[in-house]
Amino acid sequence: MSDIADWIGGIPLITRYWFFLTVGFTIVGKIGLVNPYYLVLLSDPFFKQFQIWRPISAMLFYPVNPMTGFHYLVNLYFLYQYSSRLETGLFDGRPADYLFLLLFNWACIAIASLTVGLRVMMVAGVMSVIYIWAQANKDVTVSFLFGTQFKAFYLPWVILLFNLIVSSAFIEELIGNLVGHLYFFLMYKYPLDLGGRSFLSTPQILYRWLPNRRGGVSGFGVPPASWRRPADDHQGGGRHNWGRGFRLGDE
Repeated sequence: MSDIADWIGGIPLITRYWFFLTVGFTIVGKIGLVNPYYLVLLSDPFFKQFQIWRPISAMLFYPVNPMTGFHYLVNLYFLYQYSSRLETGLFDGRPADYLFLLLFNWACIAIASLTVGLRVMMVAGVMSVIYIWAQANKDVTVSFLFGTQFKAFYLPWVILLFNLIVSSAFIEELIGNLVGHLYFFLMYKYPLDLGGRSFLSTPQILYRWLPNRRGGVSGFGVPPASWRRPADDHQGGGRHNWGRGFRLGDE
């Protein structure tokens, strides 16, 4: 039991809550404690019956069955791996900024999902995090299936192509990639690389709830010096290493 407790305690704070809430909502829907109908995103109940919890539950719930179980486990693994790497790398010591990233991404994914009729948003949420991690570590070499190696920059699109070939489905991955790109462009690329105005900033209330800290655990990838925002320096953050190569599945 101590090993399990140590593993749980070693998961970064925001990732830990996201991971176990995803597991919990999925189990609750699977065993029937709550009818899965009330956990998915449907436009009419959301807008006309004010069932405002649906975007939240649809991000955390996944309908597991013999056909989707493996896909769920793969994305749960991706959630654990890449959210942990992003939280302890690019956002090391800045939990409020990472929570804001997730909230922004989830809001954009909810809007897109309501537009296209997507009922479950877990995969899109995970893909948006993978996309941002890949942008922050674009020159890192990763390995995919059958030992295929390529730059991390291509990882989100390789995953999309793989799912398109295997299941003929790609809309969730595409939405996740596009939302991840939107966040990355507005937060880093446009204001810092292109000299534009800053459109995104973490609300101060999140800093009061989750104050920044110094000396976080070392992670996988941080932005170049040109990407560092003034808010990063004001709020304080850990010191980092600029990424390293790894194989998918390495601990």
